[in-house]
Amino acid sequence: MMAEIAVTEDIATCRALRRTVFIEEQGVSEADEIDNRDGEAIHLLARIDGRPVGSARLLVEGDTGKIGRVCVLREARGAGLGAGLIRRAVTELAARPGLRRAKLGAQIHALGFYEKLGFTAEGPEYLDAGIPHRDMTRPLR
Repeated sequence: MMAEIAVTEDIATCRALRRTVFIEEQGVSEADEIDNRDGEAIHLLARIDGRPVGSARLLVEGDTGKIGRVCVLREARGAGLGAGLIRRAVTELAARPGLRRAKLGAQIHALGFYEKLGFTAEGPEYLDAGIPHRDMTRPLR
C-alpha cells in the first residue's frame, strides 16, 4: 500500500471526500461544511495506490496557517494518513515566509493525536457543527 500526499488543484475531489466524512458520516450540515474559502486555500490530497482517500485544507490568516477540513475515508484509517496530512500541512506552512504558527480546531477525542504532532491545546472547549472542539497551535519555526 503506497500512500502519497501532495498539494492539489483538484478541489472537487477534496470536496467529495469531505462530503463523505463530514456530511454523510459525522452528520455535519452542508451549510457548516461548505464555505466560500476553498478558492483561497491550499489543498492537500492523500492517495493510496492512486485512489483519493483523504484531504486537508490550509488557510493563511496573518502570521498563522490554519489547518482544517482534515479527513480520511473510513476504510483508509489506521494507516497513519491523518498524521501524514498534518505533517505535510506543517511543512507546507513552514515553507511560507511570515508564517509563525499553525492552528487547528481539534475534535476533543483527537487532542492526544494532535499533541503527538507538536500541537498544544489552548482556550476553552467550543462547539463547531455541533461537535466539541478545542483550538490547538504549534510554532512553525
